[in-house]
Amino acid sequence: MKKLIFLLLLIGVIIVAKVKYWIYEPGALAEPVQMVVQKGSSVGNIAYRLNGAGVIDKPWLFRLVARYYQLDTRLKAGEYEFAPHISMFEAINKMARGEVMYRKITLPEGLTTRQILDVIAADDNLRGEITLRPGEGELLPETYSFVHGDSKDSIILQAQKAMQKALQEAWQKRAAGVPVKNSTELLVLASIIEKETGIAEERGLVASVFVNRLRKGMRLQTDPTVIYALTKGKTDLERALTRKDLEVDSPYNTYKYYGLPPKPICNPGLDSLKAAANPEESGYLYFVANGDGGHNFALSLDEHNENVSRWKKKRRR
Repeated sequence: MKKLIFLLLLIGVIIVAKVKYWIYEPGALAEPVQMVVQKGSSVGNIAYRLNGAGVIDKPWLFRLVARYYQLDTRLKAGEYEFAPHISMFEAINKMARGEVMYRKITLPEGLTTRQILDVIAADDNLRGEITLRPGEGELLPETYSFVHGDSKDSIILQAQKAMQKALQEAWQKRAAGVPVKNSTELLVLASIIEKETGIAEERGLVASVFVNRLRKGMRLQTDPTVIYALTKGKTDLERALTRKDLEVDSPYNTYKYYGLPPKPICNPGLDSLKAAANPEESGYLYFVANGDGGHNFALSLDEHNENVSRWKKKRRR
């Protein structure tokens, strides 16, 4: 009798050890795999799908373990990414803790609101249609995270909230004497800076040119505002500006009208907001492309005309 009891105990210990090994052993999954757990899915359905995806190979044991640890009703819905060789216990805990997979979407700097909405609309990982209609300059270009089930509108709300915060901070930290009346005008100025240069190191100098011209009562004479007047922010111009374009009667035409345009011409990034709020100190009143991606700055019109001539010669080569 003692031998039988000992034998049964030994078998029990072996079974427990084996089951424990199955629970904690590295799984056979060779590559990362993603899986969406729908809301209301049963532990049996989840186990079946994990088995089909190669994450586990004993769905019956998955169900038993989840129920034993009272996690069967705590497995959260969402999109999960399971790492190679994840153990059964790690997979259960991952879903019980709701460690869902985060996806990302990048909204590039300098796009109009219409163009940013096109970027969001094209992301198939976001659900629904866009119903919000944000104004120009209301969205902060940035990389945003989202999870399965998030809507396209949710990204817009994130970007709006981020821009409100960034603009408020830039306005509060602005340098004394920046010739803008309110944060809206600061945003307009930042949007022009954004469109004029893609080089972060230049933005402070570009900002100084516009600030100096505003202080002197000079027209800004910046091409991107004319392009916006012609396209209404719906598309790129895709051609060079003509002399006739510079005569278009629009409040956005800074060759024709003094001061800032009535609204932003794009959605500026953080660097442009900071440059608008704290431009570099300079006496520059002009700048033109140098042919190498940057710009040459000038104190006088004569110096500017020389820079323009050099740029034209370089372009003809």
